[in-house]
Amino acid sequence: MVEGTSFVTERVALKEWAVLVDAMARGDLIAMIRKGGIREHRAGFDVRHDRFLLYPTFFHEKLNELALRFHATLEAAHATRPPDGMIELRYVASVAAVWQVTELERLRAIESAHGLTWGAVSSRFNYRDDPRVHVVAVRVAKLPAVATLPEVRRYTGCVSWVKLDEDVDVAGAQPVLDDASFEERIAMLQSVLGRIES
Repeated sequence: MVEGTSFVTERVALKEWAVLVDAMARGDLIAMIRKGGIREHRAGFDVRHDRFLLYPTFFHEKLNELALRFHATLEAAHATRPPDGMIELRYVASVAAVWQVTELERLRAIESAHGLTWGAVSSRFNYRDDPRVHVVAVRVAKLPAVATLPEVRRYTGCVSWVKLDEDVDVAGAQPVLDDASFEERIAMLQSVLGRIES
C-alpha cells in the first residue's frame, strides 16, 4: 500500500499521457505540470485528492510537446494500449507536494522532473492569459495486478479528474522509487520552487 494511506481501494483517477505515466512508473519523473482541462472549474485545475490512480490517455498526446528524451518511448507506450472501450490502470499516486508557480523562469530549472518541452510549459503557463501552473509532485506505486475497466463515455474528453464507476484495489502497491531517491528529488524541487503549497 502507498505510504501514509489507510484505505485499500481507490475510485478517483487523474488522466495523464500514457508515455508520461510510463516514465513515472520507471521513476524517471515525479512531477506533473498542470493547467486544467476545458471541462474543469472556471478556476482551472486544482489538486482535489491526496491519492489517485493514474489513468493513461492518448487524447491530446503531442510529440512536439513531449520532452525529446521520451520520444523513443512513445511507441512502446502506444504498443500497450488496451482494446478500444477499455482502460488499464497499473499505478496509484500519492501527492507529496504541490506548488502554484507564477514565475515562468522558475520552471526552467526543473525540466528533469517532468516530461514536457519548454514550449509546452510556456504555453500552459500563459494559457487563457492566466500566468500560472501547478507543479504536482507524486509518489507513484505499482499495483499488484492490472485493473481493466470499461471506458464509459463520461471518462472521455478533456477533463483531468475522473470518478470511476467501481473501486480499484490498491492494497500492496509498491513504490517505484526508494525513500532516499524520492526525498532527494522532492528536495530539488523545493530548492527551486520554494515553500510547498500543500
